[in-house]
Amino acid sequence: MRRLVALRAFVRRFVSRFSSSLTRRIVFLNLGGLFALLVGFLYLNQFRQGLIDARIQSLATQAQIISAAIASSATVEADAITIDPEKLLKLAPGQSYGLEQESESGLEFSINPDRVGPLLRRLVSPTKTAARIYDRDGYLLLDSRSVAARSNILRNELPPPGQEEAPRWLEGLRNFFHGRFNTERLPLYKDIGVANGRLYPEVAAALDGQEKSLVRVNGLGETVVTVAEPIQRFRTVRGALLLSTRGGEIDDAIASERRAMVRIFLVSAAVMFLLSAALAGTIAEPIRRLAEAADRVRRGVKSRQEIPDFTGRNDEIGHLSGALRDMTRALFNRMEAIERFAADVAHELKNPLTSLRSAVETLPIARTDESRARLLQVIHHDVRRLDRLISDISDASRLDAELARGDRDPIDIAQLACGLVEVANQVERGDQVKARIAVESDPPGGAQRPWLVLGHDSRLGQVLNNLIDNARTFSEPGGEVRVVLRRARERAGFEIVVDDDGPGVPAHALERIFERFYTDRPNQSFGQNSGLGLSISRQIVEAHGGTIHAENRVDDAGRTLGARFVVFLPAAA
Repeated sequence: MRRLVALRAFVRRFVSRFSSSLTRRIVFLNLGGLFALLVGFLYLNQFRQGLIDARIQSLATQAQIISAAIASSATVEADAITIDPEKLLKLAPGQSYGLEQESESGLEFSINPDRVGPLLRRLVSPTKTAARIYDRDGYLLLDSRSVAARSNILRNELPPPGQEEAPRWLEGLRNFFHGRFNTERLPLYKDIGVANGRLYPEVAAALDGQEKSLVRVNGLGETVVTVAEPIQRFRTVRGALLLSTRGGEIDDAIASERRAMVRIFLVSAAVMFLLSAALAGTIAEPIRRLAEAADRVRRGVKSRQEIPDFTGRNDEIGHLSGALRDMTRALFNRMEAIERFAADVAHELKNPLTSLRSAVETLPIARTDESRARLLQVIHHDVRRLDRLISDISDASRLDAELARGDRDPIDIAQLACGLVEVANQVERGDQVKARIAVESDPPGGAQRPWLVLGHDSRLGQVLNNLIDNARTFSEPGGEVRVVLRRARERAGFEIVVDDDGPGVPAHALERIFERFYTDRPNQSFGQNSGLGLSISRQIVEAHGGTIHAENRVDDAGRTLGARFVVFLPAAA
């Protein structure tokens, strides 16, 4: 039962894995390349031609030995040939032991099949080669397949007992592939039986004293190699020896080699299939999980969804996983920020609206002109406060989109800061607080370096305006705001320092002052500020890759001398 459950689980995993289009493409492309390689080997391999050439050479050597043996080992007895098998077997190709007692003049040479036949069979039987001997007129004298010399009865090899012929469809399939992969077109070979041997071109050439070989195919499409060798005695052709291979002998060797190649292909295909499946599993499966997780993020509005972590992989999927996780984290952080912003906006708008509603409802029942004037003053104050809140909220809400869409340009931060300070001093204010800027010069003897940063000049100008206005509101009348522009010592960039002589920032509020809608101005009436200025400034600075923080200036006795805001901006590369 457990094995059945495990088998079903494996089948389900296997089917689910191969349901992926990417997995199927990887597997099919790898196997397709291997299959194309196999077809190329079967179609273009040189094994067939090399085997045929080797077989021709072997038959030629064998024909030379047999023809020389027949010619040089004969003795003349009443115009007949007698063969001594023991002497014949001791001869090397082309060697003869000579017939000194014979007279070369007027020698007539004829072939006695009864004496040559046993020797011929003995020589050709181990090689499974068919041998035929023709006289000088082209008539068949001896066939190694014959039962008796000068007989029309032929002996053919029968298949081993119990071996059945292949089905016709299998034979047709074999012939189809045989025809497809044998690119050479060969002439047809026909067995002429006891007909005149000159019908064979190679026999005709041998009777003319020339050795000749041919490669043909029989009616079954099997390759047949024939070699004809002249039988000569004292430079006189007395006959011809024709050796031929058994039909299908060469094709069987080629088929065996191809079967071995197909077996290697099947093993390689199985290994390739497993490796492709493993490779696809390391690619398609993580991508599928990432896609499902991304879809869950899209639909998971009620809970925070997590992207699978593949960042441990040092490849593109690991990078993709990290990018998706960062994107998802930023998306949820943005959603949470929007929710907090919406809640803060609702809270901040609710206060003046509540005050305005109370004043409007009270106005009709006010009995004195003084009360009505006071209520109208409250209404005007709340309307101005709403207008200021809505303007700042609108500015804060489109800030991210504006910073993301706009192109950053090189900005001379020193020139920008000097211009803003000059404009701030030209604006008439009742407090008579002035701003002064100081730009640190480069060390003597050093090259003058530009004060360039990449960013949006209008937004960076908004940051400096917010800081200068904030410092002036906390300064005493007739006081001074100091702006210092200097090069950062530990980082490649610039620092803008804004100092005032006000009461400083409470220790618990050094970070809270950058929160939305936070304001702490004891010397001003409620509602004069929206509390978004410093929050927007930090958002702009961080969008430019910089930082902003607040601190208090103190003397040696620990007394607070005023507040200080420090802005860092990276230098343009």
